Amino acid sequence: MRAARLLLFLLILAVVGLIVVLVALPRVLPLLTPPTPTPVVLTYQVYFAQQRIPQGTIISEEFLGTYVLPETSVAEVMFTVEEQGDLLGKKARRDIEQGSIVTAGDVAPPDQGLEVGGPPWANLIAAGKTAITIPIARLAAVGYGVADGAHVNVITCMLLVDVDPSFQTVLPNQVGTLVGPATGAPPSEMPGVTVALSNPSGIPHYQGRTELEPSFNRGIYVIPSESQRPRPVCQMIMQDVVVLKLGNFPVSQTAQPVDPNQPTPTPAPSSQPTPFPDIVTLIVSPQEAVVLTYLVYTNTPIYLTLRNTQDTLRQVTEAATLQFLLSQYNITPPVKLAFSLTPRIDSLSLPLLPNDVVTISPSE
Repeated sequence: MRAARLLLFLLILAVVGLIVVLVALPRVLPLLTPPTPTPVVLTYQVYFAQQRIPQGTIISEEFLGTYVLPETSVAEVMFTVEEQGDLLGKKARRDIEQGSIVTAGDVAPPDQGLEVGGPPWANLIAAGKTAITIPIARLAAVGYGVADGAHVNVITCMLLVDVDPSFQTVLPNQVGTLVGPATGAPPSEMPGVTVALSNPSGIPHYQGRTELEPSFNRGIYVIPSESQRPRPVCQMIMQDVVVLKLGNFPVSQTAQPVDPNQPTPTPAPSSQPTPFPDIVTLIVSPQEAVVLTYLVYTNTPIYLTLRNTQDTLRQVTEAATLQFLLSQYNITPPVKLAFSLTPRIDSLSLPLLPNDVVTISPSE
């Protein structure tokens, strides 16, 4: 009996000791473990633009400030205070905005030209693209709603005519008279063959064609009553083209030294009205630039249409011709009737409204 009580007491004592150890061990163990040393983070002082540094400016200490950055944030192209000699005296390759960290790509040797950086808007042209300027008018520029950064489609219209492949002249050709040598004369007195235009009245005789007149079943020679009429056609040739600039770019002038003791001159207000832009610069592919150059030098009209800048969808369009309009929009040519309108109408024009402004030239 006494042995059982002793065994129970020892068991209870062991359980209490185990609980004490489990509770006290997490608190005592950190005191027994040596502390882990804190890693040392290396930092560097790198230069940044304390004020805006214009393109071409020689960089000196008054333009610069320093940031403290950890070693993991310092890139090889940055300039640290230990590399001050590599930065001072260099020329700004492009405009460095205030607060920007100065990197090796922002500066160039002082004797190097600025053409390596180019104008700031050249950075807006994506790789593989090029910018080209074309003439524009109010209607062709969506009422000047085409602003910088807009996305547009390009439509062009042209007049097509048939030409003689050899002469490269507009058909029909003019008819000439071939005069042969006189018969019965000796060869020494025979005149040569001569060619002359058969238009003694001054009216050109165009080459015609032979047709069979159905009433008398006789052949007749039909000649055109006027020169060939051109056939207009319009088509969208480019889509989702980005507008780089509407109007002229600012012309950079050489900076002149300014005397800080002299007051800044105030520009006189100009009485001249701001002219409407007559050119627009587009960002296109090199092949599209060649096409636009051809259209400009051939005086082919170019029309821009405005689109949503988020819309990148390309649409398949058909060329607009007279045949396309008649068939696509169900336009029926009028039937020849035994009566007509009077007075005679040969052209269509909008009516003149009371609020319309009529411009009369001085010669009139």
